[in-house]
Amino acid sequence: MSANVRKTNCICHAYNASIMTSSEFTLKQSHRISVAPMLDWTNRDFRYFLRLISKHSLLYTEMVTTGALIHGQRERFLGHDVSEYPLALQLGGSDPEALAKCAKLGEDAGYSEINLNVGCPSDRVQSGSFGACLMAEPERVAEGITAMRSEANIPITVKTRLGIDELDSYEFLTAFISQAADAGCDIFILHARKAWLQGLSPKENRDVPPLDYSRVYQIKKDFPHLHIDINGGIDSLEQAQEHLKHVDGVMMGRAIYHNPYLLSDADKLLFDDQHEILSRHDVIRTMLPYIEQRMSEGRPVKSITRHLLGLFQGQTGAKAWRRYLSENAHLKGAGLEVIEDALALVPDSGTFIK
Repeated sequence: MSANVRKTNCICHAYNASIMTSSEFTLKQSHRISVAPMLDWTNRDFRYFLRLISKHSLLYTEMVTTGALIHGQRERFLGHDVSEYPLALQLGGSDPEALAKCAKLGEDAGYSEINLNVGCPSDRVQSGSFGACLMAEPERVAEGITAMRSEANIPITVKTRLGIDELDSYEFLTAFISQAADAGCDIFILHARKAWLQGLSPKENRDVPPLDYSRVYQIKKDFPHLHIDINGGIDSLEQAQEHLKHVDGVMMGRAIYHNPYLLSDADKLLFDDQHEILSRHDVIRTMLPYIEQRMSEGRPVKSITRHLLGLFQGQTGAKAWRRYLSENAHLKGAGLEVIEDALALVPDSGTFIK
């Protein structure tokens, strides 16, 4: 262990000791702010990093298909650190038996929630008959929820769009919600856009269909007994607070990936937890022992530093930080010194801040 890593252990232990376990907040409370499942981004390294910034925000895995989980390397898909709790596993699939088996695997691995993806519009997902195309098969969604609830005792939730293609009326959406709720789902994350299954790429489906926040608000009014989260186009905690006047929770995605420190005020503003906040520099210092451990397991440092590039977004030295990591983390023999040298290029605002 390097001297710099040993020096930061006191910060790491002090901070980690103050992190509440998921039992101290109910899962629904944690849903007040969540970080969306994002392919290639919300892996365990990024989630560990985010947990140093916010103790209580709900984190999601990348979408894991049932086939990959049943037939692939389970540790690769289910592995995580206990500090990541509360943590939800998002599944992609449509076969009730496979979904049930994977929900049980997720529960046994320690996940706080199992989420069913009914929102991804990619061609690959459609070819597997899951994701957004499942909106056209509410009976199958209900069967999947029922099957998962029969095997797992943790919450089963659904992330969905407002509609697909021409199936985009409010009546269609309420019928879909009703059927899934009758099957036992009482937490829904609604991406406030419809999806076009043909003609638009997944990226275009994140931007081209117009946002309709009012429709999500109306769902909450018409289903007051359900927990409704809103997702789509939200890029600040101030916006999140406005949405929370109408719905129960807010899910943010790319805005957090590109500027993760915007979550630093989430615990204070949304969970009334006035704990001390790690400065950006101390987030990195606190993470160094974790990075060293992951490297000892064969994880290249470049696979971790790519998730850290946005930490200093908007700060003096941010460009130097990103450039140094991008140019040096991939070099042969790169280690913790790359991160420490990059950190030295950014003015330090101090350690703990309020």
